[in-house]
Amino acid sequence: MTLKQIAIQNLLRRKGKALLILVGLVLGIGTVVTVISFSDAVTGDINHKLEKYGANILVVPRTENLSLSYGGIQMGGISFDMQELRETDLEAVKHIKNYRNIAAMGPMALGAVRVNDRPVMLAGVDFEEARILKPWWKVEGGQPGAGGILAGAEAARVLGLAVGNSLDLGGHPLVVTGILMPTGSQDDQLLFTTLPTAQNVLNMPGRVSMVEVAALCTGCPIEDMVRQISAALPGAKVMAIQQVVKGRMETLAQFKKLSFGVSVIIVLIGSLVVLVTMTGSVRERKEEIGVFRAIGFRKAHVMRIILMEATLIALAAGIVGYLGSMGATRLALMLFADNPHVALPWNVPLAAGALGMSLVVGVLASVYPALTAARMDPNDALRAL
Repeated sequence: MTLKQIAIQNLLRRKGKALLILVGLVLGIGTVVTVISFSDAVTGDINHKLEKYGANILVVPRTENLSLSYGGIQMGGISFDMQELRETDLEAVKHIKNYRNIAAMGPMALGAVRVNDRPVMLAGVDFEEARILKPWWKVEGGQPGAGGILAGAEAARVLGLAVGNSLDLGGHPLVVTGILMPTGSQDDQLLFTTLPTAQNVLNMPGRVSMVEVAALCTGCPIEDMVRQISAALPGAKVMAIQQVVKGRMETLAQFKKLSFGVSVIIVLIGSLVVLVTMTGSVRERKEEIGVFRAIGFRKAHVMRIILMEATLIALAAGIVGYLGSMGATRLALMLFADNPHVALPWNVPLAAGALGMSLVVGVLASVYPALTAARMDPNDALRAL
């Protein structure tokens, strides 16, 4: 009979002990995998939502600006050596290293116009890019094409605008095609039109006032994106909107730390269950081990039998733990996630990691019981018979 067959027979004879070790490892490994799977799924969902939040990088013309303010009182400023930002310059951004991390890039032309003898800000935007940059926009009516105007909620109220009204902006007749629902932002006070129309009205051919960029920062730090865009646009000042980016990174980092902290505790508990159970099993088999030693089994053989038993149980625990954790993760997403339909694909690396972790925990926790069994004096064991 081989050592492997002896180990299997021992497990079959002591089903209760084997089942206890199996349950301990399954709970430990399953909990770890569930926490990691839940963390990854929710993190991906959170990141996907935050990436849709809007622009997190702002590109404006570079200027040497001296702000005249003190104690909260703003007196204006002095600007000199102001560089133009041209629409054609933005082509250089398409060649940066992390261009694929850019979800949307929306140039804007801004300028003051007069409507009914009231000054108001006109913004020319790319409405296709605005779908990504400003996903919270809700429009009553339709978005404007060439020759159309979208009025912010506050601007429409103050100017008395409604869908279908005609405006004359410096000799350019435009029609109000939609009213922007209140957003609680400065967008409520603006008039929006297409970029070419605004450039024509404001006499800014080929020029833009600023560029909003929505960068997907999962695969690269926001600082790298800022440096790359700055290098591509030397005449522009590139800034990260820190409150959006920092909030995103801090949220994800704290969630990860909590997940790994819980995982470490669960693994320690699982290893203690294996250690205590295997040690008790070895003591119960004192006579059996004494017989093995008496008929010629070496200490290494005894250790291999114990470790082989632990390996077989750990393999089963790794497989069962991973499969069970996928069901537990799906249940946790249904109970605790904002979006219960978050994608939860089968993760082969995680499955391999669960199997490896189960083997490491099971075998390492069985080393001491195996050493204890190997060091037993066969004479003492036989005298107990």
